[in-house]
Amino acid sequence: MVQQNKFWKNKRVTVTGGAGFLGSYLTEKLCAYGCRNVFVPRKADYDLVRIKNVKRMFCDSRPDIVIHLAAVVGGIGANRENPGQFFYDNLMMGVQVIDEARKSGVSKIVCVGTICSYPKITPVPFKEVNVWNGYPEETNAPYGLAKKMLLVQLQSYQQQYGTRFAYVMPTNLYGPEDNFNPASSHVIPALIKKFIDAKKNGDNEVVVWGTGKPTREFLYVSDAAEGVLLAAQKYDKPEPVNLGTNTEVSIKHLVELVGKCCEFKGRIVWDKSKPDGQPRRCLDTTRAMKEFGFRAKTAFEVGLKKTVEWYVNKNKL
Repeated sequence: MVQQNKFWKNKRVTVTGGAGFLGSYLTEKLCAYGCRNVFVPRKADYDLVRIKNVKRMFCDSRPDIVIHLAAVVGGIGANRENPGQFFYDNLMMGVQVIDEARKSGVSKIVCVGTICSYPKITPVPFKEVNVWNGYPEETNAPYGLAKKMLLVQLQSYQQQYGTRFAYVMPTNLYGPEDNFNPASSHVIPALIKKFIDAKKNGDNEVVVWGTGKPTREFLYVSDAAEGVLLAAQKYDKPEPVNLGTNTEVSIKHLVELVGKCCEFKGRIVWDKSKPDGQPRRCLDTTRAMKEFGFRAKTAFEVGLKKTVEWYVNKNKL
């Protein structure tokens, strides 16, 4: 903690996406670590898809460090409905932010990628060296490839210009303040809302997508924020770094756990006409531990209960 405070105290830090889910936790930690100059560009004022807004952001914030979190994201449904937007917006935001950061002479760029960049069939646990060994799972490939191009950009900029950067790939995030909009939410908030709504409406069943066979790995959002900040402070090698828990959870078990946390007593119906997405996801987190001492602290069931409690209390259910 003392070391973190010393590092961040006099830094000017711009956090794109700093008002979002991960960003709000990250900016809160920056303030707790004594960072007095945190700049969070809001989309209403700085639409980063437009280059003039990116240039203006750098003029207004004059950062030492840029942490690029801003992204257009969503679950399987949102990815299938908006592949063009997910590709274009994520690519243009990232490419322009990174290029203007280089031109502005920032000391470090931290870019948050995604495990959707991994090939559809990747040996488990996913190792960073396998990220180029195939095409991503089709439902989120445009998003995953757009984010992966930012790694190429950063690596090439380091080679040509000496740009210092860290590129981290967090697994699926969850926690209080997540997005619970069913049109764009990820699996955990979508399930929590389904179970709570069913309970409130007196329904005796909940329908969920797929077969329940795929696996996922989940990282509590506060732990993810800590991992990003550790990478910003301690890591600037060209290789990407996984951020996760190295724990695999089947969708079937996840659904059962969420139902239990929500105290839903009805039955679960699997709609097998809907896609499963990537068959398995679980990360090798050795590099993050070795390079900058990151290890997730929050047990999955503990984080899940906190998330359900937050949602219930916020909605006064």
